[in-house]
Amino acid sequence: MSWSGPGFVIAIIAISTFGWLASTWIRAKHGYPVENEWSGMTGKADPAANRKIELLTSENERLTGQIGRLEERIAVLERIATDPAERTARDIDSLR
Repeated sequence: MSWSGPGFVIAIIAISTFGWLASTWIRAKHGYPVENEWSGMTGKADPAANRKIELLTSENERLTGQIGRLEERIAVLERIATDPAERTARDIDSLR
């Protein structure tokens, strides 16, 4: 086999091109960013991403408020459980 012919150069170019195509296809299939023609990065576009972010933000705010209310309730229950009975009775009587 001759290493100095045009067939060898074409084979190297074909192998390199096939490797690049396979790598790009695998990266795109699994959602990894892919280089575009101008050496920038192109990610997998998700048209519903902004809506998902808004929904998650509103759910996060709701859950944060709920956790705050539960922490207040737990603090009251801890105070009731650890206070002496006479102070609790006195507080209840003062509310009447």
